[in-house]
Amino acid sequence: MKIAIMGAGKMGAWLASHLSGENEVAVFDRDASKAGQIKGVMRLAAVSDMEGFSPGLFINAVSLQNIQAAFDEALPHLPKSCVISDVASVKGGLGKFYAKSGFAFASVHPMFGPTFANMESLREENAIVISESDRKTADFFTHFFARLGVKVHEMSFEEHDQMMAYSLTTPFVSSLVFASCVDKTAVPGATFARHMKIAKGVLSEDDHLLCEILFNPKSIQQIDQINSRLELLKHIIKGRDYEEARAFLGKLRKKIE
Repeated sequence: MKIAIMGAGKMGAWLASHLSGENEVAVFDRDASKAGQIKGVMRLAAVSDMEGFSPGLFINAVSLQNIQAAFDEALPHLPKSCVISDVASVKGGLGKFYAKSGFAFASVHPMFGPTFANMESLREENAIVISESDRKTADFFTHFFARLGVKVHEMSFEEHDQMMAYSLTTPFVSSLVFASCVDKTAVPGATFARHMKIAKGVLSEDDHLLCEILFNPKSIQQIDQINSRLELLKHIIKGRDYEEARAFLGKLRKKIE
């Protein structure tokens, strides 16, 4: 299959490298040096060069805040038979965009990245394929991820963003609150060091990515839950009620079993 990828950042470059073994892959990035570093792919000098390449699949792998602009720029240069796709971590209004685009589409989310994952060993990682996607292309992505040992899950646009608010907003907000309470005091101890490592990993992500995750419309519900649990914990601590504390801790242990 001919595959065009727009965006040669960490995820775009990873996809290009791993898809190029069995497919003809062309990459465009405004920073030409990025695309030039990927072996086994064609580098496109301009978006309009996609007309000559004529891909059967277009993967939009630019940063979240530029996804819509990238689609608007690329679509006029793609054949109508081309399937368009994204790898966004928050889908937002993409479902409505695809419905009006006139193109078949496939939306996926590789739930792993360079901050915490070993990109060359993904046996414990996960990916999501959106159920509204073109079936043939969804199967293509499913088989691609499965060959790498990635566990593939299928869910709707709505289910995806609800799950992302739960799986990303909750730990991200917790890490941000932890970081906001840290001062310059050196603290010994493994627990503090582990939390600090996680916080540093989260804050190493692109600001736009963090903001898009936090601005997920489903995020407020998760933050409200965090606030309510903090209030309960504050109440227990103030009252120094050992029985209530033990009951609270027991519930937590059952939750994470």
